[in-house]
Amino acid sequence: MSEPTVCRRARPCPDSSYCESCDLLVGLEGFHVIEVARLEAGLRVVVESARQMMGCPTCGVIVGSHGRRDVHLVDVPCFGRPVELVWRKRTWRCEEALCATKSITEQHHNLAPPRALLTVRAAWWAINQIRREHASVAGLARQLGTSWNTVWTSIKPLLEAMAADETRFAGVSTLGVDEHVWHHVSTRPVAEGGRGPKELTGMVDLTRHPDRKGKPRVRARLLDLVPGRSGPAYADWLKARNTAFRDGITVATLDPFHGYKNAIVDQLEDAVAVADAFHIVKLGGAAVDDVRRRVQQDVHGHRGRKGDPLYGIRLILRCGAEKLTDKQKRRLDQAIGADERYEEVYVAWLCAQRLREAYRCENLREGRKIAEKVLTSFLTCPIPEIRRLGKTLKQWQAPFLAYFDTARSNNGGAEAINGLIELHRRVARGFRNYDNYRLRMLLVGGGLTHSHLK
Repeated sequence: MSEPTVCRRARPCPDSSYCESCDLLVGLEGFHVIEVARLEAGLRVVVESARQMMGCPTCGVIVGSHGRRDVHLVDVPCFGRPVELVWRKRTWRCEEALCATKSITEQHHNLAPPRALLTVRAAWWAINQIRREHASVAGLARQLGTSWNTVWTSIKPLLEAMAADETRFAGVSTLGVDEHVWHHVSTRPVAEGGRGPKELTGMVDLTRHPDRKGKPRVRARLLDLVPGRSGPAYADWLKARNTAFRDGITVATLDPFHGYKNAIVDQLEDAVAVADAFHIVKLGGAAVDDVRRRVQQDVHGHRGRKGDPLYGIRLILRCGAEKLTDKQKRRLDQAIGADERYEEVYVAWLCAQRLREAYRCENLREGRKIAEKVLTSFLTCPIPEIRRLGKTLKQWQAPFLAYFDTARSNNGGAEAINGLIELHRRVARGFRNYDNYRLRMLLVGGGLTHSHLK
């Protein structure tokens, strides 16, 4: 080579003491790279701000330089390696004798707030990795070359600030509720070494929003997680919201649980309660299973075994009639025809299919008519399990029929959020602290909003 090459030669910077290419690569606006070193565990990048005149914030007198102070921060990983960012903070001294301010330290909140451990962009990078990539805090700590406590201590205040923002409850017109088990250990109070209630109640925004084609779609969003699975737990949370929030709820979906229903009646007087379709259909399937087990015991005197006709079709009885193959239909007919006493099971299965048909009907008016017939016919059914199901549906008549009057409102979005919560609980290998658990699940469940969240 005829002459040595330097990065500064490739693209000269207005200030000859800095390299514009290095500044562009590091990407910290207002800062210049003055050194890059390779460490055993990663990279060290040293940056500083450009020299400029500085006035005392108290008296306005031009201050003189008082040297620099190195601040070590954890930055976003670069090229698969952890990065230690060294910020050479400028300090100044006010020489005005009557001024109370003696020294001034440089502050740039876009880079890092005072006493921070991570840069601002590293903290938001970690938050987005948890939300979008389902990353664990321990995994992020390994990528950043630091500890779990350092990462969580840095991002927790940001999550708490977003969770405390009441504006995230605006615009909710459909509210779902669902129970969730967050641990399976001691339920003793936290003060006595336990983790408190193992069950939580989750509130989910199920408001429909238009998609790209203008069709209304539910974009489920977790609003909060509170300890306990009871009506008071749900009612107390509703009381803590403002009147505008409660008045804005027009539809409240729920599983068939009287505690939640009572809370809706007490706190959401103008809202229509809708029983979740999945759980109603599940009650029908459970009734068929109960009939099959009872008939099995009455006919054979023991529970189902391999080779017993009813035991062989136990999974087929849980399927919808429209999903059965020709082979499955033949197996069903052969099993039921093996003994005339099995007809009771077949009748129960047909009743459950009738219940499913109400929800599957494309025309909501026709579906409501089928549902109304189900309410009247199940109550007079000679099969005790179906009659018991009819009594349950009668108790839930208004929420049951409300499905057909609210454009198929259901609690499916809350179940989807619950599945997402379960995923992150497994990724994290469980949680010992309820507050940390709530913040992380609000993040992954979409309940937190910020301009830095992607």
